[in-house]
Amino acid sequence: MTALSNRINNLAESATIKMAKLGRELAAKGVDVISLSFGEPDFHTPDYVKEAAKKAMDENFTYYTPVSGYPELRKAIAAKLKNENGLDYDFSQIVVSTGAKQAIANAVLCLVNPGEEVIIPTPYWVSYSEVVKLADGKSVFIDSTVENDFKITPEQLEAAITPKTKLFMFSSPCNPTGSVYNKSELEGLAKVFEKHPEVYIISDEIYEHINFVDKHESIAQFDSIKDRVIIINGFSKAFAMTGWRIGYTASNKEIAAACDKMQGQITSGTCSITQKAGVAASEGGLESVLKMREQFRKRRDLVYGLLKDIPGIKTNLPEGAFYFFPNVTSFFGKSYNGRTINDADELSLYLLEEGHVATVGGDSFGDPKSIRMSYAAAEDKLVEALKRIKEALGKLS
Repeated sequence: MTALSNRINNLAESATIKMAKLGRELAAKGVDVISLSFGEPDFHTPDYVKEAAKKAMDENFTYYTPVSGYPELRKAIAAKLKNENGLDYDFSQIVVSTGAKQAIANAVLCLVNPGEEVIIPTPYWVSYSEVVKLADGKSVFIDSTVENDFKITPEQLEAAITPKTKLFMFSSPCNPTGSVYNKSELEGLAKVFEKHPEVYIISDEIYEHINFVDKHESIAQFDSIKDRVIIINGFSKAFAMTGWRIGYTASNKEIAAACDKMQGQITSGTCSITQKAGVAASEGGLESVLKMREQFRKRRDLVYGLLKDIPGIKTNLPEGAFYFFPNVTSFFGKSYNGRTINDADELSLYLLEEGHVATVGGDSFGDPKSIRMSYAAAEDKLVEALKRIKEALGKLS
């Protein structure tokens, strides 16, 4: 009999972390593996951010921090939301966490009771449904397709809401599809939420600055529902600060206080040095962010052309983030060397073992028809990776 709890036994391993681990294990055997599996910019943290961290250490910011974060940082985040997004938040409504993942977990665990429903459009980031599972909630999925740029309609949302619905959770720009909701599309969803005042909305905006439509739109801009929106954001993607572990929520004061209470029993405050770096990032402007975005735009266009040249791949042109999520169903049932591909996860494993390219199968993203490819890699690596993928897929018959 296992000593482990049902909670941990029922929890799935993160698919993105799993594929990255498999890729590293193959590379450790001397195989040249190109990884397109991890959602991590390959750029360095800006120098002025790193200098702020060094200064913080020299000035002995090495003690426990307030659970919700230094007031200086929370005020800088509130100013960012005002200046960049036109959203009014007091710093008391900001809770800083050890990454956006913890921010999401805080919000879900503070809102969802056992048996309550959380609506999640598919495809979705792998941790959404697992965090709902931890809260003993029930995930209700709304399917979208590559033909519709992986976006849902107000009619689909309305049809999914029941008396048990507590929360709606989505990302824009989206991981894993790169889809971006425009203002009109968000307004259509907001009109549905206006009719259901008991439903809260988690808006994951961590890829806010990696968008190719120039202006990010938040669903929190609609005053009729703003008090029920919990914005998730952070510094990992825009400022290439993945290892620094810093994210945040912006919400109404009741939810912010609840997240503070939850976090106080789990991790307490985020690293003091990281928070000082976050202040510098918040106040340092977007020059480095915009340069990085243009590099991602070039890579997106490069990969799009290469994917369109692979027979059997069906893809759209993402408007944000740094992922493609192509439909690969045309390869299901095909074989090579006695190995038959039955689903996207098996195809992803095949590409790793046969093509030496790490991708992630779509099942854990809620779409077993597709695979996720990150283009957060150098252009020469992307060209070689797509060449290997094309060759490996060409062997299937």
